[in-house]
Amino acid sequence: MAQMSASQEQRKVETVDPIWQTIRDEAENAMQVEPGLGSFIYATVLSHDTLEEAVCHRLARRLDNADVDNHLIIRLFQKVLDRNPDLGTIFRADLGAVRDRDPACNRYIEPLLYFKGFHAVTTHRFAHELWMQGKRDFAFFLQSLGSQVFAVDIHPAARFGKGIMLDHATGFVVGETAVTGDNCSFLHGVTLGGSGKETGDRHPKLGNNVLIGAGAKVLGNLKVGNCSRIAAGSVVLSDVPNNTTVAGVPAKVVGPAGCSEPARTMDQGLDTNQCDCDD
Repeated sequence: MAQMSASQEQRKVETVDPIWQTIRDEAENAMQVEPGLGSFIYATVLSHDTLEEAVCHRLARRLDNADVDNHLIIRLFQKVLDRNPDLGTIFRADLGAVRDRDPACNRYIEPLLYFKGFHAVTTHRFAHELWMQGKRDFAFFLQSLGSQVFAVDIHPAARFGKGIMLDHATGFVVGETAVTGDNCSFLHGVTLGGSGKETGDRHPKLGNNVLIGAGAKVLGNLKVGNCSRIAAGSVVLSDVPNNTTVAGVPAKVVGPAGCSEPARTMDQGLDTNQCDCDD
């Protein structure tokens, strides 16, 4: 048998996509268990060749409205992916974040089909790319649709890292100059906002592996350090050091973060000695 060339070997490696294959397997099983959803699952997952195509299709259907046909939205998303294929890697990181951190999620297919947190952050990723390309009206249009459909309002200019989880997501609000690092987790009702009517750089800058509890407000051009936790209901008005837990109104340091990856463990208690990142 003739040996494959280096280019053939590379193409073979590039076709290996464990998350997409797992999703397809999950879809096949779901169709057997819930035949009434067969056409929906087939149209959303199994009729597509790649995860990127499936994501475009699902989001476009969720964002479908009387103003812009969903087929136009699909074409727009595909053009964005053509310009920035690295978004596919980010989609997989976000899906993996939900599967890893949400105890209510048992399959990759669940956030792809049903979870509005994944849908909202992915819609924002498309809006952000359009914003960066100068297509600001369409970016604002996607922001508006996302706010209407998902109850999540993220300015298109805001920057997010990869591996982001919006748990429940309802009421999540992010301002124009906010920046979020990699592998952060947010509960519902979180605001990354300004503290007044000032213009310019006025929103929070989050490091990596940050966990923000439900209803917390982080206001102003401040820094939240890597691997920190913000307790539910807190109002953060000043910088948060690395590897710390803050709580209260206004928020104050109450102890260390308790582990190296609080956004992954999702431990929101104030006991700073029981955060186990090895689960």
